[in-house]
Amino acid sequence: MDWWCRAGLEAVGSFSTPVMPCEVKPRFLLLYGSQRGQAKSIAEEISDQSVEHGFVADICCLSQGDRYNLERETAPVVVVVSTTGDGDPPDTAIKFVKGIKTRTLPSDHFAHLRYALLALGDTNYTNFCNCGKTIDSRLQELGAKHFYATGHADDGVGLELVVDPWIEGLWEAVKKALAEMSASNQERPERAAAVQNGELGSSHKENTEATVKDLKIQLLRVNEEEQSPESPRTAPEREGAGSSPAALEPSLTHSLPPLSESTLNVPALPPPYIGVKLLDIATEQNNDPPSNGSFHQVHISKAAELTREDAVKRALLLELDISEQQISYKPGDSFDVLCPNNEDEVEALLQRLGLEEQKNFTVQLQLRTDTKKKAAQIPSYIPESSTLQYLLTWCLEIRSVPKKAFLRALVDHTTDAAERRRLQELCSKQGSADYNRFVRDPSLCLLDLLRAFASCSPPLSLLVEHLPKLQPRSYSAASSSLCHPGKLHFVFNVVEFPACLERPVARRGVCTGWLSNLVSPLLQPRGTSEGPSGSASAPSLPKVFVSLRPNTTFHLPSDPAVPFIMVGPGTGVSPFIGFLQHREKQRQENLDSVFGETWLFFGCRHKDREFLFREELEGFVASGTLTHLKVCFSRDRPAGAEPEPKYVQDNLLLHSQRVADILLKKGGCFYVCGDAKNMAKDVNDALTEIVGKELQVDKLEAMKTLAGLREERRYLQDIWS
Repeated sequence: MDWWCRAGLEAVGSFSTPVMPCEVKPRFLLLYGSQRGQAKSIAEEISDQSVEHGFVADICCLSQGDRYNLERETAPVVVVVSTTGDGDPPDTAIKFVKGIKTRTLPSDHFAHLRYALLALGDTNYTNFCNCGKTIDSRLQELGAKHFYATGHADDGVGLELVVDPWIEGLWEAVKKALAEMSASNQERPERAAAVQNGELGSSHKENTEATVKDLKIQLLRVNEEEQSPESPRTAPEREGAGSSPAALEPSLTHSLPPLSESTLNVPALPPPYIGVKLLDIATEQNNDPPSNGSFHQVHISKAAELTREDAVKRALLLELDISEQQISYKPGDSFDVLCPNNEDEVEALLQRLGLEEQKNFTVQLQLRTDTKKKAAQIPSYIPESSTLQYLLTWCLEIRSVPKKAFLRALVDHTTDAAERRRLQELCSKQGSADYNRFVRDPSLCLLDLLRAFASCSPPLSLLVEHLPKLQPRSYSAASSSLCHPGKLHFVFNVVEFPACLERPVARRGVCTGWLSNLVSPLLQPRGTSEGPSGSASAPSLPKVFVSLRPNTTFHLPSDPAVPFIMVGPGTGVSPFIGFLQHREKQRQENLDSVFGETWLFFGCRHKDREFLFREELEGFVASGTLTHLKVCFSRDRPAGAEPEPKYVQDNLLLHSQRVADILLKKGGCFYVCGDAKNMAKDVNDALTEIVGKELQVDKLEAMKTLAGLREERRYLQDIWS
């Protein structure tokens, strides 16, 4: 994120409010709910900035209910919260959301509360910022009032586009809110009467509208600064110029006017807070990943190629032997896999940092006594007495795209003046477009930046402070335990990142690339008859650490008579294989039961290269388990042939009447699995068109109908970006 201070080229500083030594700084409560650390990181930056603006932020995670009490809170409250899954709260906010949703709470339960909320989301997913919106609307239902406009930050285009101006305008809003609440507390009897008579709302509405107007103006200014050719131009110091006389196009390492001639607004330097020592002492270090106890070590008993060699994307099926573990799953559940960073990349990073000779040294972390970071703590995901190589292999996400605050910190460890200037540009407000184009969009990592900026030599402490935790990767179960007892199947594409100008080396996905290498000795070629699971001796089988993530909604209908539709192109078909395996066993074991009709819409590029589970799906059709199989192949379109549906959404529209009948008349369910960025949006648009046509209503009413299906848990998604 970008936490801006006004700065010229020769110095980077921040303005702060002078505070007398004995002065008590005004306080506000700062709450966050985070799944993968983004909301927490933003909240910590707000906390750090609060000191510079003369405030004290009491920062707490929403899960730490023993550390705050909103029912008695008398200070302004700032909430930063993310959304995960299909619009769900992050794990740390589940209890809080459930608590405020209690229907017995009176409508004035939080009438005393003044709050501001920053919601994080991704417009590639349907329920954008849903957790933040849920908290926002519920707090207002319970009488709480905004003192600052809610921000909705979109990770699909860059969180900083909303986060930065939102934080910039927060401080004046907090100041006003503290003044109003102080005056209000001094006149509590009059305030109570005003609230009862509805007189307080108009002034609060005026203040909120003014704040909203201010925030819109800030956002407009940001856009104008990024897009307008009339951006302010101040000739930079020559030794700090990030442009090259020979450069005709901007690049990762070179800029052009007006950016190269502009005075920059750069983030404040994040306060360092961790000290690192490398000790040449023996450490008993195993190669198992750090785990909180919820992960189980299991063997990979089988691996098979699902695509032809000339397929655009390579898909693999893996079978896990869970017979010796207490793992029980249902079709539709997902699970996490712990994976290491790529070994070659770890070695390259060690070499670039000049630490390859110390990779087996023990890492000792301690908090700096001189740190200005509030509530600083050693990352809990780094085990004590781990080696440097273990730290970079299992603990830190070295592939993560560096945030602008990280780039700002790198500036101070870069000796070349031109490289310093360019890093300043990339982390500045004026350089946001260049940051997105040359860093964010191509998914560069720290190693890429260090290769491009040769004079940059950051200390190890900077990596520990700025690189996030290496997260497990989530996969959908592609089997049913009724059909495969003691086994768990999953399918994935081996993700490929081709070389580009900013990243001259091609890469594969952190987890999918690792799994592909891990199973290569036992990989069965496509089309070969499957041998018995675990045909190799158990000690020689590769192992992985997995943890089940039960899904509360993405399951077969509890009533087998309910019809349902599945949409799963590519590897999105995976959970539906589990659905159909489960349904087939149910049909075999309950011959007298009534089962609803089932539809599957599948698509891929080429029928002969990427038609996943073709034989199994055709077998389900032959047995009657799958009533209708509708397929399309986007690249198999012979010249002169009759036009056929190209994508799954085209097939849906082709069968719109049947789809509408199942959803609107028979109470059926609709499942979507796969790509969120394109497919899920296109399917939703097609479904909106189908519902609108069937009900003879406009688009808005059709969207409301689909929203109702979501509320009833009859329109369900398992999607990813």
